[in-house]
Amino acid sequence: MQCFWRQPKLSRSQDHFLQDQSEQVAAQNGIRLGLQGDGDLTFLLKGSQLLKVKSGSWRKERFYKLQEDCKTIWQESKKMMRSPESQLFSIEDIRDVRLGHKTEGMEKYAKDVPEHRCFSIIFKDQRKNLDLIASSEAVANHWTAGLRKIIAKSNSMSQRQKLQHWIHTCLRKADKNKDNKMSFKELKSFLKEVNIQMDDSYAKQIFEQCDKSKTETLEGEEIEVFYKKLTEREEVDLIFKKYSGGEVTMSRDHLLQFLQEEQQEKDAVPESALSLIEKYEPNETARKQQLMTKDGFLMYLLSAEGNIFSFTHSKVYQDMTQPLSHYLVSSSHNTYLMEDQLRGPSSTEAYIRALTKGCRCVELDCWDGPNSEPVIYHGYTLTSKVLFSDVIKAIKNYAFKTSPYPVIISLENHCSLEQQKMIAQHLKKILGDMLLVMPVDGNISDFPSPEQLKGKILVKGKKLNRLEDTLVMNENSSIEAEDVSDEDEAAEMEDESVKKEVEQKRTTAKLKLAKELSDIVIYCKSVHFLGFDSTASPRPFYEMSSFTESKAQKLAQEFGTSFIHYNIRHLSRVYPAGWRTDSSNYNPVDLWNVGCQIVALNFQTPGPEMDVYQGRFQDNGFSGYVLKPDFLRDKQSKFNPKSITGVWWMRKKLQIKIISGQQLPKVNKSKNSIVDPRVTVEIHGVQRDNSKKQTKVVENNGFNPKWDEDFEFDIDVPALALVRFVVEDFDVSTKNDFVGQYTIPFTCLKQGYRHIHLLTKNGDPYPSAMLFVHISILDIN
Repeated sequence: MQCFWRQPKLSRSQDHFLQDQSEQVAAQNGIRLGLQGDGDLTFLLKGSQLLKVKSGSWRKERFYKLQEDCKTIWQESKKMMRSPESQLFSIEDIRDVRLGHKTEGMEKYAKDVPEHRCFSIIFKDQRKNLDLIASSEAVANHWTAGLRKIIAKSNSMSQRQKLQHWIHTCLRKADKNKDNKMSFKELKSFLKEVNIQMDDSYAKQIFEQCDKSKTETLEGEEIEVFYKKLTEREEVDLIFKKYSGGEVTMSRDHLLQFLQEEQQEKDAVPESALSLIEKYEPNETARKQQLMTKDGFLMYLLSAEGNIFSFTHSKVYQDMTQPLSHYLVSSSHNTYLMEDQLRGPSSTEAYIRALTKGCRCVELDCWDGPNSEPVIYHGYTLTSKVLFSDVIKAIKNYAFKTSPYPVIISLENHCSLEQQKMIAQHLKKILGDMLLVMPVDGNISDFPSPEQLKGKILVKGKKLNRLEDTLVMNENSSIEAEDVSDEDEAAEMEDESVKKEVEQKRTTAKLKLAKELSDIVIYCKSVHFLGFDSTASPRPFYEMSSFTESKAQKLAQEFGTSFIHYNIRHLSRVYPAGWRTDSSNYNPVDLWNVGCQIVALNFQTPGPEMDVYQGRFQDNGFSGYVLKPDFLRDKQSKFNPKSITGVWWMRKKLQIKIISGQQLPKVNKSKNSIVDPRVTVEIHGVQRDNSKKQTKVVENNGFNPKWDEDFEFDIDVPALALVRFVVEDFDVSTKNDFVGQYTIPFTCLKQGYRHIHLLTKNGDPYPSAMLFVHISILDIN
């Protein structure tokens, strides 16, 4: 890797040699990406001076350059204490590249610069955005187009290509003197880099086997032989041997047998097997003869079709024409916060992140701001403020990039009459036709469906009158609303000074509601919960209540079936308890089990709860809407998740074999640290289905650990169950470090030999870390 930090001075010939080597490596990686000769890539590899913007008074010139691995960016730093590694960031860590004034930083600090020269790099984790100004429009276009191409090409790589790219990058990193040869010392450094602790004598044995030239270094084809030895998958070879009859290739009919018997692809036909050969077999001769080699077989197992997640569920496949109340809705709490709820920053970026994660219900806590402009922040705390209008602009721009289905804006209104009118004005002016201002097709008897509401934004809040009155002009300009509702979440906080201030506000003022704001609340009228509907006088369907997690859990525990019936007709919103000032989360599963639709979590806080949440909503094409099971939609249902009786659902036996892992990431930054991985399998569902089991620990191997352990779970209510696979780095004396996880609804599981592509703590995919498992699902009589 070409470096810019201090190095011993090189001779001119050495310098030219290293430059040539660097260009050759860059060209090879450009070819791997499918970008050979690309002008934007060439520009990024040369690098350029850009202005880095951090504040109104901090705008400094820095040099940025794409490294020859085509996956990391080197950034100049004036801080002498920074290590070389800290001056690099990976393109895999980039979530988005935006041209123009598309971040808060650019909006605030670069308005004097033409938009066509400005661009921002948005990272996947909690890292701050990188706001940059180019010297010209052409330079900005090179950077944005080049980065987007690399990201797109990297994402479209097969797992085999990603692995090869990663291995070659690690080899290059281990090649300290950049001579394209690998000494035994460099080999040992490489093994640590890829997370393997190998006995010196065994490593030496492999090294000598590959060193055919007896030069005590590996070069050229010898490195390729070493690479092939390292990436051998014995467990896959055994499966291939079984179904190929011991031959070096597998026939179309043998592959079909594997698909039907092992993968439980009951609909597979000869054409299905032929299609896989055409798609994944790299050997042209074998492909023409309708045969699959071991390489092709592995490429199939690493593909989306070999994934544990059912490919058909990665698209919208459920009925989207049922009433809105029949769906679970991906929902965020205090969406504006990036961190904690006492001092954390508020940001439009938090809304963008939630919406791009599939969130369909966002929360806006609205307060009077200066210059008659409402602001959003966590009331009575030191969290920063963001303009209401800026948040609505962000929602407009990102509401439907991930999903076309409706977005609900949950308003917590603390504003004066004047600023409520400004809220209504901003909503109408900025959102335009996106904003739902009248019942769909005049329907005032039941919720419209997500399909009918595609591309629409609904407002949830207080309403002066009935939905029926919306169809008739009402001349009243304002009216006193009820006292502070359950949604005044600041009142739930345990901080005594906050509670005292809330109580004072309650006693000194009552909220008046502006007609202009009331009129744009259509299907989501906020009301106090006064108990479940009586059959004699049911409440209007559009009246919805919000519950603290503890209140909702109590209702679920004591009145499970009644809560289910209530949620068939009404929407329910659940939010975290007030004592969660650190923005921690609660388990959403118990509330889903009684049909609560809007179970709001703090999207900014990673952890097991958000893992389960994202797992649930990756179903149905990541649309943010998941149809509830029929027994949570049936008005005659007697289902109670706390007391499972009856046999009208299909009980299942889940058998899981954890076979092996591949390319698990290093979680301890110490150079000599190697992962000791252990896998935990968890079931999350109704109480009697909840369970977890663990493998043994594999010591000193994060590259290709093998477990070969079998687990079995009885699942009483499969439709509500989720399966979570967690990998940790085991430590005897301290808490285990999180390595990766993957959570999947039981109904999305594919049977047979499957790969599980692990996710980071923030829910983003690792480039090549995975588990290899075998899944069987049996009926229980």
